[in-house]
Amino acid sequence: MARLVIVSNRVASPRERAAKAGGLAVALREALSQRGGLWFGWSGETQVGAAAKPKIFRSGRVTYALQDLDPDDQRAHYAGYANGTLWPLCHYRLGSLSFRRSDWEGYRRVNEHFARSLLPLLKPDDIVWVHDYHFIPLAAELRKLGFMGRVGYFHHIPWPTPEVFLSLPSHAALVNDLSHYDLVGLQTEHDVRALLTYISSEARGWIAPAGVVGLRERRFRVAAFPIGIDAEAFVQDAAASVGSEEEARLASSLAGRTLAVGVDRLDYSKGLPNKFAAFGELLKHYPEHRSQVTLMQIAPLSRGEVAEYRALRRELEELGGAINGEYAEFDWVPLRYLNRPFPRATLAAIYRMARLGVVTPLRDGMNLVAKEYVAAQDPRDPGVLILSRFAGAADELTGALMVNPYDAEGMADAFNTALTMPIEERRERWRTNMDRVETNTIHRWCERFIADLSHSVEDFGEAVESRL
Repeated sequence: MARLVIVSNRVASPRERAAKAGGLAVALREALSQRGGLWFGWSGETQVGAAAKPKIFRSGRVTYALQDLDPDDQRAHYAGYANGTLWPLCHYRLGSLSFRRSDWEGYRRVNEHFARSLLPLLKPDDIVWVHDYHFIPLAAELRKLGFMGRVGYFHHIPWPTPEVFLSLPSHAALVNDLSHYDLVGLQTEHDVRALLTYISSEARGWIAPAGVVGLRERRFRVAAFPIGIDAEAFVQDAAASVGSEEEARLASSLAGRTLAVGVDRLDYSKGLPNKFAAFGELLKHYPEHRSQVTLMQIAPLSRGEVAEYRALRRELEELGGAINGEYAEFDWVPLRYLNRPFPRATLAAIYRMARLGVVTPLRDGMNLVAKEYVAAQDPRDPGVLILSRFAGAADELTGALMVNPYDAEGMADAFNTALTMPIEERRERWRTNMDRVETNTIHRWCERFIADLSHSVEDFGEAVESRL
């Protein structure tokens, strides 16, 4: 069996507990543990003139290799091009996009540096799996250095339509970089269509069945691999929360009222002002729900050094204060807004008690909170998922109430529908969603990608041969 090598910006420490590391990190670590392998990524540390060699240590069958970065390169790569350019582009926020040639050069420089550090650790038959937009050029850099083994890439965030992607000055270079992978994985079929349309119309490549692509001298495959969660673990955590101290404290604070919950990183892509506005519209137009429902929004701080994120936090505090100021009673606060993370077990208890799960991003690659909420529900008395049509999860969780996050009054109507929905319909919708969550788990996602990456493009259709 070929060794698996995973490359990601963040590497989960072997000492990091599963509940803290998160589902993706746990799944990747599990895949590495089963096969034996290497996990390579940024150490989280910077130093001027960072050494070319990574820090290496071993835990069980997994070798960890952590690379320091020069502080200027790290800023240009991470805060500059990755999160100042690619993140807003892929989330359709062109007004927030900032492109600087120096950041683009730093982004490529870091990818070249990572490739040079990784290459001596690779074996010819290794399978290399690169994660996310921080490392799109990595395969091209590895090929320049002579590595001919199988390399795959998974893009965790949305892929923009050609019209949006063309706004990026470096669009052609990035797609050329993608062509050096053997397999490019995206979250949804919509993302796949967007990339393939660009390749055929703008890059003048050809598309064969099964997503096989020809671009210049390269042959590679593009396919959807919708990511899942560790459904069994979340079901167990939610069941274990029954009768727990967290459940008792939450129930006591609600005093018999209905709970709606949202859990989102504090980011402009999550549509939090829209969600707050919709909740205000609910209380305005459906006064029967006043003093009967509480919205708890958990929004851990993100990128606090960026001015736009600080402005978002101020906007949410003002919106939340206005809603509470207008509608609160002496024994009821409509909106609870929390800026800190909670352990998975605590989240599972909150999800299980919440009659409404409100997941309404303006744009999201998948959004695993939607799947976690479904998995945490009591099958006998499940809550209702309110889901943005612009989340990748909308393609799978068809039992949710779908909403347009730009329509505050329409979202308020969905709140009301969920709050008044009969239990029979709630059970039916939940079962539809849960079947999907249980089928497409994080472990199956991992296995599918590795299995497909292990095959050559010729294995996916005769049309490839006719194009050669």
